[in-house]
Amino acid sequence: METLYLLVETELGRLEEVARRVRAIPSVVEVQGVTGPFDLIVKVQAEHINAALDIVMSRIRRVPGIKRTETLVTVSGP
Repeated sequence: METLYLLVETELGRLEEVARRVRAIPSVVEVQGVTGPFDLIVKVQAEHINAALDIVMSRIRRVPGIKRTETLVTVSGP
């Protein structure tokens, strides 16, 4: 199982709507509100990294109200 985290900045006043829509996407296992330059952190899990990245590109980034994202791919520790 591959895991990545997506940092999401939303348009003003659309945080709850974006969070609700993102939670409904298959392979999204967690959505949390955060403080700082981003509004949400989204945990995505899929069998392969390409599948996880496809979820980000084809589903999550197309959610109305998302201003920008940053993708963090997990790597195995030392």
